[in-house]
This record gives sequence, structure tokens and C-alpha cells, in this order.
Amino acid sequence: MSANHDGANLLEVRGLTKIFGTLTACDHIDLNIAKGEIHALLGENGAGKSTLVKMLFGSLEPNSGEIFWDGKPVKITSPGMAKKLGIGMVFQHFSLFEALTAAENIALSLNDGSPIGSIAAKARALSYSYGLPLDPDSLVGDLSVGERQRIEIIRCLLQTPQLIILDEPTSVLTPQEADKLFETLERLRAEGKSILYISHRLEEVKRICDRATVLRHGKVVGHCNPRQETAASLARMMVGSEVKAVVRAPAEGIETAPALLEIRNLSRKPATPFAIPLKNINLSVRAGEVIGIAGVAGNGQGEFFESVSGEVLQQDAGSVRIRGKDAGGLPITRRRLMGAAFVPEERLGHGAAPRMKLSENLLLSRHATDGKAFVGSGGMVKNGAVYSAAQRIITAMDVRKSAPDPEAAALSGGNLQKFIVGRELDRKPSVMIVNQPTWGVDAGAAAHIRQALIELARSGSAVLVISQDLDELFELSDAIAVMHNGELSVPLPIAEATFEKIGLLMGGAEPGHAEHGMEVA
Repeated sequence: MSANHDGANLLEVRGLTKIFGTLTACDHIDLNIAKGEIHALLGENGAGKSTLVKMLFGSLEPNSGEIFWDGKPVKITSPGMAKKLGIGMVFQHFSLFEALTAAENIALSLNDGSPIGSIAAKARALSYSYGLPLDPDSLVGDLSVGERQRIEIIRCLLQTPQLIILDEPTSVLTPQEADKLFETLERLRAEGKSILYISHRLEEVKRICDRATVLRHGKVVGHCNPRQETAASLARMMVGSEVKAVVRAPAEGIETAPALLEIRNLSRKPATPFAIPLKNINLSVRAGEVIGIAGVAGNGQGEFFESVSGEVLQQDAGSVRIRGKDAGGLPITRRRLMGAAFVPEERLGHGAAPRMKLSENLLLSRHATDGKAFVGSGGMVKNGAVYSAAQRIITAMDVRKSAPDPEAAALSGGNLQKFIVGRELDRKPSVMIVNQPTWGVDAGAAAHIRQALIELARSGSAVLVISQDLDELFELSDAIAVMHNGELSVPLPIAEATFEKIGLLMGGAEPGHAEHGMEVA
């Protein structure tokens, strides 16, 4: 579908520049967004995308440059002013209060004095009409990341903006949910609204975007019509070189290799009225093997990760076994000492403390496993050793940053993810469990992370990957299981797996039906 604009610009940016210390995050950016178009903003992690959109939304003040709105120069000094102009934004990192309901969070941002019941009714109706079902009465703390993102999208749309900035909007949506969102975006475009679309999923960009602006190291390196490009050519513009393909060497001897991670009859009652109970889950991951777990957001993946990582303990010690020993009753640190490593779904606040430096976050997670290396006699921290280890991880994972040892919150989402994954890989664990390994990560960084996980497995470790990205699971896994409503299917060897079979299981089909390759509705 082509854009419905008549060439008139809704937003124009001239020479926009933002400097942090010695880092020029945005260097004389020129950009224009026409009325009624979907405009992609592309670039690697650290290319300047987040900084640019924060200036457009009033969260950051530019050092120089001009912004024009509907042909008139404006200074956007706050998000409140941006909203009044007609700019709405859905951030990659959510800004929600966990102790409040979805409707209460939405009411806080609308700030128009509407009764909570009226806001809840509008949110419910809008969410269902857009195919992003939302229960406004749910507590945010009980919701999955995918469900929380729905709140952010609906909250933005309720403000009826003229320009909607979407930062990685499909990173936690299923393919079906993403299709519904695309229908919504195309409807908004047909109504004359404009969308600035930030995504690392280049096939999406080719599908729905009319134009694209590509940033690299803070500068505009090109404008293009993404429909006339390939995913590879777009990635090359972003990175400046070819993106290496992920190589999954054949797994040899897995059938006779020892099971390093065993889940036996794992069940868990729901912790809250909104939580998913786990029902008799069984799974073995052998040395040298990558097992993927697919599933729609909110089907028990979070509860499963908590149980396997030790955030929630099991009454039956044998329900989780690591390297042949019972671990179900042991907390996280004890499981780490048995050779396990964990990367949670939510990187900021769960995987890393936002206001602590990267080296401090490294010490928090590895003070027990790296005790002698990081902590001396008398409990004194060896700051030099911790800092050196952090720098080793930063170099190995190509983490882009604005200071030698910045706070975790200062990194872009993808760069923080590279650090958190690298922090665990650096230990060379025997068992590694990762939840959403490349959520919101660009093509080059995603390939780096996926290749590192494969190589860890091939070196003799057991790797378990929970992901909503089916392309990722098919690229990484030796076998794929599906979690639906707290139950886990038997892993399907990758040679037998298809998108249709996995998609049916994700939708709740019986394994037998999925095996026969019924068409996905």
C-alpha cells in the first residue's frame, strides 16, 4: 500500500545535533516525515536513533538544529508539549507502575480528569478493535512483557496523535499480533496520520514503510524506499559492511551426551490471580544441544524461567536438576555455583540495576561464582579486576557506550542486552538459560548473540532459549518445544519442525494435529 500524503511535511528536522561529553550521539541530522506516511528509522544499536526520537519527544534538548512542525519552527521542551503538538510515542523500555492497573497507568498519562471507568471502557474497546486484547483491570505487575507493551500502544493511541513514534513495537508480539498491528498502522496512515517506525526487523520495514532514513554513528548515511531494497542491502547500509550469517554446525553425538539440565514433572500453582500455572513440565537439555521454547507472550514462559533459575523455589528438589544434581530447592546463587547461567526477559531492572555501573552489575551477578577473582580477604572488592572483566565483556560483545563504565540505564536496549548476555557467556557456563535473547537488538548484534549461544552449546554446554521470535528459534535450535497455557510440548527436532507446526502448537493445537501440518488460521 502506498502512502496517502500529498508531499506536505508534518515534521521536518534540520541539522539536529546532540552531544554527550565527547560523544556526538546525533550529528547534524536532516529528516522529514510527510503527512500520511510510515517512515522507518534504521540503524545499529548506538547509531543515535533513541537520542533522535527523545529530542523529537521533548525528553532531551538538542545542542543545535531546528525542528519544524506543520511548516512552523518549534522548540519541544517536554513530553507534555510534544503531546500537545500531536506527537505520541511508545518507548522500547516501558514506563508503567507495576502496582497499578492498566487503566490507572493509562489515566496517569492522559491527565484529562476522565473517570477511570470511562478510560477502562475506551481502552478495552480500542484494544480489541486493534487486535491487541487488553484487560484494563489487570495489575501491570502480573502481566508479561508482551501484554505490557499493549498498554503502551493503546495508551498512545488514546491520545489521538498526528505523529506516532514506535520504538521496536513488534519485538514482543507474535506474528499474528504483529499482522494486526500492521493493519492498525495502515488504517492510521489512510486517515492521514504519520508514523516514525523504528525496528530491527527489516522484512517488516520492507512490508509496511514508505520511506526509510538510515543512521550510522550518529549521522544520516542514506534515505531509501525500503520496498526497493533487500533485507541484506538495508542491513549493509546500517552496519557499513556485510552482516555475517549465523552458522549452526550439525550437532554430533547429542543422543549419547549427558543431560545437563533436567526438568521433571515441574508444576507450580499461580502466584497471583493473573499468573499462569505450570502443569507437569518435563524437558531434558543435553551437552552440546540448543533447545528452543516458542510461545505466545503470557503462556507461562516467565513462570517457567523463574522456576528454573531459582527465583521461585520448588518443594520437590528433583523437579530441576543441574549436571545430575537436584536443584529445585536451591536459590539462584546456588544454581549459579552448580555451573548454570541465566539471562532474564526484562533487561533493565531485572537483568541489570539501572543506576549501577556495568562493572557494579557484573559484581552483583558474579560475586559468588568469581569470589576469589573479585573479592579479596576481608571482603574487600578488587575493583580493578571487576573493571577489567567488564571491559573484556564490552570488547567481546562490541558494546557501544558513551563512557568507559556507564550506568546500565545509559546504554541503548540492544547494547545493554549484549552486555548482559556477554556477562553470562564470559563464565563459560555448563548450562545457560536465556529468555528473549535478542529482543530489540539489531541484525548485527543479534547474529553475534545467536552465534555465541550456538558455539557455547557446541563446546559442550546445554543451552535453553525461550523466545517469541520464530525466525530466531529456527536459526538457533536443534529442537523446538512450545509452551501454551502452562504446558510444554515434546521438543520437535529442527529437521521436522515447520512454522506451520510450531504455529499450531502456539495456538493450542494438540501435538498430533500439529504433526499433520494443518493450515494455520
